[in-house]
Amino acid sequence: MDCSVLDREDIQRLQSIQPTEEELSAIREAQSRAPHSPLAPAELCLLSLGSMSHLSTRLQLWAFALDYDSMEREIAEPLFHLKLAMEQLSDSKTFRWILATVLAIGNFLNGRKVRGFELSYLCELSRVRDTHCRQPLLLHVCTLLLHLYPQSSDLYSDITAVTRAGKCDYSLVQSNLSQLEALCKASGEQLRVLDKADERRGVKARGTSDGTMRPKLQRLLKESDERLRVLRAVHRRVINRFHSFLLFLGYSRSMVRDTRPEDFCKTISDFSLEFRATRQTILHQREKEKEREIKGTGSSTPVGQRRSQTLTQDCEEQYKLEEILKTAETLYRLDVTLPGTGEGKPTDKVST
Repeated sequence: MDCSVLDREDIQRLQSIQPTEEELSAIREAQSRAPHSPLAPAELCLLSLGSMSHLSTRLQLWAFALDYDSMEREIAEPLFHLKLAMEQLSDSKTFRWILATVLAIGNFLNGRKVRGFELSYLCELSRVRDTHCRQPLLLHVCTLLLHLYPQSSDLYSDITAVTRAGKCDYSLVQSNLSQLEALCKASGEQLRVLDKADERRGVKARGTSDGTMRPKLQRLLKESDERLRVLRAVHRRVINRFHSFLLFLGYSRSMVRDTRPEDFCKTISDFSLEFRATRQTILHQREKEKEREIKGTGSSTPVGQRRSQTLTQDCEEQYKLEEILKTAETLYRLDVTLPGTGEGKPTDKVST
């Protein structure tokens, strides 16, 4: 089992060309009919492979030893991304401010005082437009957020792990974990088969290459079994934590059961992309307005008066909402609805 001699592809080729008993019988029969005729290299290779006892079992053990690390990584990395994604969302003040602002806008437009809304509605903000300016609701959210929380970020850069988790398939992670458990169990049985075969033949493996590799295989399987137990515990805890995180965000238990981690993360990731693009557009527009103000300082109409006229003519509803959100009562309502304040979980839905 020297990887410098045979790599994983070589082992796969050997597994694919293992001779059957019929092939070996045909080669031996042809050799007995013409004992002085040399065999072709292909037939010699098949005879050599056929002379090895339990070749298939040995190759499967070798393949398992080479594949274990990569299979473990395919399970552990998505779980790490999901764990980090939940931490980033919990720590992101911008995400909390967005939820609070969207909730306040929904209550304002509907004339209601609900405590929460479905997070899937975040992706609808760019498609819902106001009746006055025909601007996307996401534009108003970004404008209010920049005004009320100028220290807010573009969100997307805060939740990079959410984007990575949204690209994973966590049903495949569960399947890979079950497959790895089955391979560990099968490898242990295969090693016992080799040990029993050696006992029946009375082979003393000490000093042979097989004897030096057998203890290594035993240590590998023992270590793999321990690492697999840890991996099972990590998977269970991360998934349970994700379910608790959804409950914290106000999901019902039935919704928690039906929500896949990758779908949830993709929803947040897609929204963060739209939010960042809209925010950058607003900031770019403000830079242009500042340049125009600097160039127009010699105008007879004061800059503040022109801005007031523009607000009145173009987005009066936006201005009214902004004034409402600036009141102490509204800010207090925003704060108490933020996730993580310990004031309860949002349960109602907003139909904005």
